[in-house]
Amino acid sequence: MTNPLDQIAAHVVTARTADLPPEVVAKVKTFLLDTFGVGIAGSSGTGVTELIEVARGWGAEPEASVLASDVKMCAGSAAVVNAYQIHCLEFDCVHEGAVLHPMATITGAVMAWAEREAGRGRRVSGDDLIAALAVGVDVSTMLGIVTDAELRFFRPATAGGFGAVAAIGRLAGFDERRMKDAFGAQYSQTSGTLQAHAEGSPMLGMQVGLNARAAIVSADLAAAGFRGPHDILTGQYGYFRLFEQDDHDIDAFLPSLGKDWQILNMSHKPYPSGRLTHGAIDGLGQLMQRHGFAPDDIESIEALVPPLVHRLVGRPIVESPEANYAKLCLAFVAGTFLARGNVDVPDFRGAALTDPAVHRYAKCVSVVLDDNPDLNALDPQRITVQLRDGTRHVCDLPYVYGHPDNPLSDEDNIAKFRRCAGYASAPLDQAGQNRLIAAIAGLESMDDIADLMTLSRGDTV
Repeated sequence: MTNPLDQIAAHVVTARTADLPPEVVAKVKTFLLDTFGVGIAGSSGTGVTELIEVARGWGAEPEASVLASDVKMCAGSAAVVNAYQIHCLEFDCVHEGAVLHPMATITGAVMAWAEREAGRGRRVSGDDLIAALAVGVDVSTMLGIVTDAELRFFRPATAGGFGAVAAIGRLAGFDERRMKDAFGAQYSQTSGTLQAHAEGSPMLGMQVGLNARAAIVSADLAAAGFRGPHDILTGQYGYFRLFEQDDHDIDAFLPSLGKDWQILNMSHKPYPSGRLTHGAIDGLGQLMQRHGFAPDDIESIEALVPPLVHRLVGRPIVESPEANYAKLCLAFVAGTFLARGNVDVPDFRGAALTDPAVHRYAKCVSVVLDDNPDLNALDPQRITVQLRDGTRHVCDLPYVYGHPDNPLSDEDNIAKFRRCAGYASAPLDQAGQNRLIAAIAGLESMDDIADLMTLSRGDTV
């Protein structure tokens, strides 16, 4: 039996931006802008101020920047903070088939590593970054796509770390052996539990950051010649046995590497809440627009959802939820939409979490398990509204808004970025927004991607 890591490593180290289809390059830019936007907004997220102070104590050497800030720290610490900022608002893009957010871990690690390299006189170009992000997304999403096992670990952390290592290895110019050593080092540090998800703990996003830091450590070890284990995916104690109940068909997936680029299958998150809650917003919005009823006309709402949605966000409404719990509670998110007409970052802060109107509407919502045999499916979903006058309206959702088959437009993507820039701890003004938008649009011509971090805090380059 051949080792699948051989083919994966070859795919990573041989990828070139010049060989990518134009639509892949365009999507890399789309989701890089989205990732910077949510990371900038995340600078005002739960616990960020405290995390920065703690992370500075892990290494004070000013190697890399914190997104939307002039704070600098060692590269590993910056990777933790930035990956956390990207994910902490539950606003970062997602691959639905793999059930993970790959860009948080990848971007958090890559940008910190690239800034450190620039400080050592080795600049990383925007052209190389495009290929690195494309292969990073391929590698991390692959680990979720090839399994039908019930999700038991937090894949944005566990699988996301491998995507980050792939991206750094591609930028560092690793050969196949060093790339496999780096993957082996990453596996030796891989972690990520769903218990933080169940409890609504901010440690959920921290796990993304910890695996981003591990990716830098892994690449450094491989660059120094430190040999890592290689049979890490299908070996006796490999990834699939440990994290995915030995349920996988990776051999069937491998021929698609370099042909079917997974960045094309990414979904936007139009709302800053768990992706599994978005069907309720989409369905309610469509029904209200179509039939003209008001929130106070509603007697009850039923969300008929697949097993994964029911298990992860079908949680009960509680009186005083923490922000992370509320974002992952379908009933609370639906109540927020009905009370406010939208769902955005401020709706999970302060008094908004105990708003009587939100809680009143949330109590109208029941989350019902459907008979979908796919334990990792996010859709289809059915939203049924019963009105007080006895009228019943149904919305069937084959794909929820934001899915690649029901996507945000380019204009909507930029509008989301601008909203996010305004939610930063130090909001980015329109001129600063324009500079960052233009830099990512012209990424191929950028000589040093460390400039993106400078632009994220509103400075010029």
